[in-house]
Amino acid sequence: MPANLKEVRIRIGSVKSTQQITKAMKMVAAAKLRKATERILKIRPYSEHLSSILGNILSSVQGELELDFGKEREVNNVLIVVITSDRGLCGAFNSATVKATQLLIEEKYSHLRDSGHLKLMFVGKKGSDLLKKQYSKVNTNFVSLFTNLTFDNAAVAAEYIMDGYSRGEYDKVEVVYGKFKNAAVQETTVEQFLPVVNEEVEEGKGNADYIFEPGKEEILLELIPKILKTQFFRYLLDSNASEHGARMTAMDAATENANELLKQLKLSYNRARQAAITTEITEIVSGAAALEG
Repeated sequence: MPANLKEVRIRIGSVKSTQQITKAMKMVAAAKLRKATERILKIRPYSEHLSSILGNILSSVQGELELDFGKEREVNNVLIVVITSDRGLCGAFNSATVKATQLLIEEKYSHLRDSGHLKLMFVGKKGSDLLKKQYSKVNTNFVSLFTNLTFDNAAVAAEYIMDGYSRGEYDKVEVVYGKFKNAAVQETTVEQFLPVVNEEVEEGKGNADYIFEPGKEEILLELIPKILKTQFFRYLLDSNASEHGARMTAMDAATENANELLKQLKLSYNRARQAAITTEITEIVSGAAALEG
């Protein structure tokens, strides 16, 4: 077999093997996506409504109570929580989150970064791998949180952040994550986690009329941490579903690209094979003509 034909056959075999892997990864990602989608679609309305209630309550008690998590203070120290995946092969999902983090720092917190008052906390190994060498103050305590993603584990991470905020280690906490829209669309989002953003009340509607029993302070001190933990868990579920959606889409595109490449390689192989056969026939005819002469 001519060398060029052998090379093309080897390439065809290699592309077929790769295509089998991408097909398998697409199927696995699709199965995981279904479960992740169920989880995020169940918790998102609950979490968003709780956050709306919390913001509205804080707005209604403004001036009456001074609550740590709802109090705006001078921003001298900032924590940015960067949520990415543990594994790659999910298109631009991780790089988009990293770029959004870098853009956020450059536009809002470059002075705090330069003065050493900016800290990054990573959930997911990819964000840690890409950013931890660029910044001096990082936290990797919860980098493997996706290994066992449960509400209890997410609550521990949320408590850690809330405790640091209460102690004054940072005056503002922002979260960068991929918000799940559908399997093909993941929206890189930056949200303020602390202090809690007060719900803006539409003009003419006034604040919601809540009845507090036994008292406002007792209820809010119990309610706020639970709502914040639920909100943080929602960030993680959103990011988890986004990862699987991005990976399924990326592996589907890779499989289709492999199909196109196989078509081109088979066409090249057939042309080379025809050329080789034509050359052999020509040589045989020439040899026969020479013998007759």
